[in-house]
Amino acid sequence: MLRADDGDVPPTLRAKVRLQVVIVGAGLGGLACAIALARRGHVVTVLEQAARLGEVGAGIQIPSNSSRLLLSWGLGPLFESFIVEPAGMTFRRWENGAIIGYTKLIPEFRNNFGAPYYVIHRAHFHNALYRRALELGVDVRVDCRVVKYNPEAPSVELLTGETVKADFIVAADGVKSAARGVVLGGVDVTPKKTGFAAYRATVEVSKMKDDQDISWLLETPSLNIWIGEDRHVMTYTIAAGKSFNLVLSHVDTSDPATWNPNNAIDDMRKHFSGWDPRLTKVIGLIEKTIKWPLLSGNKLSRWVAPSNKMLIIGDAAHAMVPYMSQGAAMAVEDGAALAAVLSLIETTNEIPLALRVFETERMKRAGQMQGASLLNGELWHFADGPAQQLRDEAMRPEVDGKSYSWSANQWSDPVTQWWAYGYDAEKEVEMAWKRASAVKF
Repeated sequence: MLRADDGDVPPTLRAKVRLQVVIVGAGLGGLACAIALARRGHVVTVLEQAARLGEVGAGIQIPSNSSRLLLSWGLGPLFESFIVEPAGMTFRRWENGAIIGYTKLIPEFRNNFGAPYYVIHRAHFHNALYRRALELGVDVRVDCRVVKYNPEAPSVELLTGETVKADFIVAADGVKSAARGVVLGGVDVTPKKTGFAAYRATVEVSKMKDDQDISWLLETPSLNIWIGEDRHVMTYTIAAGKSFNLVLSHVDTSDPATWNPNNAIDDMRKHFSGWDPRLTKVIGLIEKTIKWPLLSGNKLSRWVAPSNKMLIIGDAAHAMVPYMSQGAAMAVEDGAALAAVLSLIETTNEIPLALRVFETERMKRAGQMQGASLLNGELWHFADGPAQQLRDEAMRPEVDGKSYSWSANQWSDPVTQWWAYGYDAEKEVEMAWKRASAVKF
């Protein structure tokens, strides 16, 4: 069994001011926020435009800064049958798979950061969040497309003409957020193109286990990432070890509207032609793939509407490239921080201050993670040459088991490790609230 409590909150941590909250979007971030708020005592309704719930994509990583929160919220029993806990992450040279970097995850991440590092299929993660939300009394409504926001009321209008009112609205409606423009006063600031795209795919483990060239990838649960000029491939097992997940990133400045899904498999294989033969053998087993443009959110002037009755979270507020594997984790942190700071207010008059504290803390944290993610896009994609050699030399001590004070591998770099994985979103926003309250009084 996973070590976690049942998600109950002590009376001292429950919200003193109970709010009726509407969350728009039942993705990972929306459901995580719903759980965080509901367990603190708020009444939560989630509106999802899709006719049925589900997640597209394949694998997703749940780093320690996210798993610590999720386990404390009672998610453990709901996803323990589906998670995989990798022993480590190995960086490999593009052409032959030679080891150039290594991060040991077990037991270091549990010991250092108080929580494990997991990988899981997005659908299994999403289902666990949905079930936990229902357990906590969250009303999740599907086939509810929001066509209009009124941040002053606050309320939302659905395509059916129904108006749903609340004390507070949280929009977790993704990179194409309709709420973002409303919060920003009518002029949207959309995420920017990064010039990268990624193919996401899975291969059934049963197709790999009898081939000695590639079966070694299944012997011990682990993350393996091949890095080379303008491209990389991240791999790991998911679905309790039954499926092998691949994320294949590459430079692509073309218009997604011109992408032909019928050519995706052939195009993907061409991008990685000439790479490590063992890797290309696995790529050759891929039968279907989805190609995604990689976007990074621009710095926004605000996440909270001037009315202090509506805000945006997750990809709507801070889309990021997946090169730190922290996109969903940041959305989980958003929900945790919002619920934590709202539990500290004594009256509704303190809501504006609480939201200002939330916005300031989360803008800083998410912005730094966006930067770290883009930095990996540079570090991993050097062409062979002096910069690549310096990077590999900087990671050599971790491969050789020697001590080091810094690394070009951000998973291993001591400072980055503690900043990324040791961060506690609930505690940080609580400390920020105390500082802000002290100034107020």
